[in-house]
Amino acid sequence: MKKILITDAGSGLGRGTAIGLAQAGHQVLATTQIWPQVTELRHHVDELGLADQITVDKLDVLDPRDIKAAVSWDFDTFVSNAAIGDSGPMAEIPVKLVRRTFETNVFSNLELTQQVIRKFVDAGTAGRIVIVSSMGGFITAYGLGAYCASKHALEAIAATLRDELAETGITVQTINPGAYDTGFNDRIAHTTYRWQDDSVNFTRERTSRPTSPRS
Repeated sequence: MKKILITDAGSGLGRGTAIGLAQAGHQVLATTQIWPQVTELRHHVDELGLADQITVDKLDVLDPRDIKAAVSWDFDTFVSNAAIGDSGPMAEIPVKLVRRTFETNVFSNLELTQQVIRKFVDAGTAGRIVIVSSMGGFITAYGLGAYCASKHALEAIAATLRDELAETGITVQTINPGAYDTGFNDRIAHTTYRWQDDSVNFTRERTSRPTSPRS
């Protein structure tokens, strides 16, 4: 039995993973970005009869206070799942949206992962780190350049950590989901229309809808 911390379990793939791991007999710390998601997920966990297997708490990977609290919890496996996405052609997408994508998908996840690694090293724990990447970490897709670039970065980070930590007993791996019907794809697709304007952009709205590689 593993004690597993998973981020972004309020919905979609993260939520399903948390429930599936608990049903498989593991102890799960399922975290969500905001408090209303905590309340809703706790109710759902109770309905499933999994309250003894799943503890639900808040962990916004952009909040240093949340990170500090989470690192103090008891776990030996960390599933880094938090991610966002903004879509649009790379030639015209506002760079601030690309920065926002990297801040969540890459930098904040790396910061939390570094602290988890230090926790494992200091305790002599041969823990496991699972970074949720995407098939977008291996390919590119029209309209999803920023998202795919962030996942390519995670692949490089994970491969480097795997080599660096080989002697510690800490294992590092990625998983690379394809497209799942969780709503994530649709939400990314719709972000284009918050900034794309046919009167300004040379990429026309009818051609700018992305084809998604991920959950």
